[in-house]
Amino acid sequence: MLVIPAIDLKDGQCVRLLQGKKDAVTVYSGNPSGIARQWQSYGAKLLHIVDLDGAFSGKQMNLDIIIKIRKTVNIALQVGGGIRNTENIGNLISAGIERVILGTAAIEEPELLTEACKRYPGRILVGIDAKDGKVAIRGWEEVTTIEAVEMARGLEMVGVAGIIYTDISRDGMLTGPNVTATQGLVESVKIPVIASGGVSSLEDIRHLMQIKNLWGAITGKALYSGKLDLKEALAMVSQRQC
Repeated sequence: MLVIPAIDLKDGQCVRLLQGKKDAVTVYSGNPSGIARQWQSYGAKLLHIVDLDGAFSGKQMNLDIIIKIRKTVNIALQVGGGIRNTENIGNLISAGIERVILGTAAIEEPELLTEACKRYPGRILVGIDAKDGKVAIRGWEEVTTIEAVEMARGLEMVGVAGIIYTDISRDGMLTGPNVTATQGLVESVKIPVIASGGVSSLEDIRHLMQIKNLWGAITGKALYSGKLDLKEALAMVSQRQC
């Protein structure tokens, strides 16, 4: 299992939101590229980058920052937020981004998802953001009636490379991940699943490591607040997998 640091971008800064609320912002750095270098130096193999401005507005707003990060580090990047058409996807792939994350567009424009998976096999992820088991879209502002597990099964059939599952009631709260819901999602599909939301301690990571076949876990606020030491987390995971 990979431990994946998150870099959330808003107004060109590295921030965290409380439960995805755009008016509940904590700014951690004005130098996202520097943060990316730091996580790479600690041993991270993959970074999770979200353009929050894009997620709320529906169009990419921090592409220049993302490209700067890409030029700064040599580890893999997965990027989401405001990616709503094939041009957005192509721009990111051309810039050297390894994997692109679709969210709202995967639900509202299934044709786009199907085309993207065919054009860029193995490089399209879909973020399933859920509250009480129901899928949320548009920067978490709207909760649908779609069951997260149902959506995951459909995405697997379309050919997505993996799923990022976020329990939005846990995100940014440092309360621990929803292990039960995450395990249920992992067991419902054969494609990789990455857990997100609430990962705030080594104990949380230990719990997630008990989920057979969980591919990775994203953590953000815990790293920036000092509640979780990335070096320790990576060392623990590496030791367990030896």
